[in-house]
Amino acid sequence: MVLRKTSGRIGLTLGALALGGIAFGGFSINLAKAATAQSGQAEPIPPRQHWSFAGPFGKFDRAQLQRGYKVYHDVCSNCHSMKLLSFRDLAAPGGPDFSEAQVKALAATYKVKDGPNDAGQMYERPGRPADTFPSPFANKEAAAAAFGTAPPDMSDLAKARSIPRPFPLFIFDAFTQYQEEGPDYIVGILNGYTHPNDPNWNEYFPGHKIAMPNPLSDGAVVYTDGSPQTVKQYSKDVAAFLFWAAEPKLDARKELGFRVMLFLIVFAVLMYFTKKKVWSNIPH
Repeated sequence: MVLRKTSGRIGLTLGALALGGIAFGGFSINLAKAATAQSGQAEPIPPRQHWSFAGPFGKFDRAQLQRGYKVYHDVCSNCHSMKLLSFRDLAAPGGPDFSEAQVKALAATYKVKDGPNDAGQMYERPGRPADTFPSPFANKEAAAAAFGTAPPDMSDLAKARSIPRPFPLFIFDAFTQYQEEGPDYIVGILNGYTHPNDPNWNEYFPGHKIAMPNPLSDGAVVYTDGSPQTVKQYSKDVAAFLFWAAEPKLDARKELGFRVMLFLIVFAVLMYFTKKKVWSNIPH
C-alpha cells in the first residue's frame, strides 16, 4: 500500500513537472515572439548546404579544396590573413593534395619578411613550404586603417562562425553530428548581398550591415576543371577550403574514430562471451 501511494505521488509530481515544462516552453515561445515583434522581422538563417565531408564517414573533395584555395588566393588573400596555415599543409594527406613541386611554386609567389641578416636588417625573400601564409597587412592597425575594421584571420574562421539552431534542431544535431555551421554561414554571407545599390547590405549578417563589400562576382575566378564560375560555386568551394584549414585532420580523425568504434564493438562482444563462460557454472 505504501509503495502504491509513493508511486502515485511520483506520478503526480512528474505530471506536474511535465505540465510546468510545457507551460514554461509556451511562455518562452511567447516571449521570443514578443521580442521578435518589437525588434522587427527575425534575421533569416542561412540554408544548409550539402557537403562531401558531412557526417561520420564524409571526406573532403580534393578538387573542391583546390578550387577553394584558388578563390582564397585570387580574392580573399587580398584582405584576409591565414596565419595558422603553412604552405606545406596544402600537400598533407586529407587536404587539397597538391604535389610538393606545386607547393614550392605556390610558396615562391609570396614575399616573406625574414631576418635579421648579418647587417642586422630585415629583408624579403620568396616563400618556402615551411612558411605560414603571410598577412596582406603589417599589423591589425594597418588593416583597420584601410577598411575601418581589421578583416578577421581565416585560419579558423569556419569553426569560429555558427548558425543559431532553435529547439529542437540543436538536439537532432547532436545525433546527426552536424558540424558544418561555419561553412553554411560563409556560403550564406557570400550569397547574401541582395541589394545591388548597397554593397554592404547582407541578408544573413546580424543587423544586415557588413563591413566587407561584396567580394565575388560571376567569372571573377577562372576554373580550369570545367566547374561553374559563379558566385554560388565560388562560395561553396572557398567555404570547404576554409573548413579544411580549420580542421586539416578531419579525414584522419573520422577514420581513427571508426576504427576505435569497431574495436569497442568487437571488445564488447568478446567480453560478453567471456562473462558467460566464466559464470556459466556458477549457480544464480
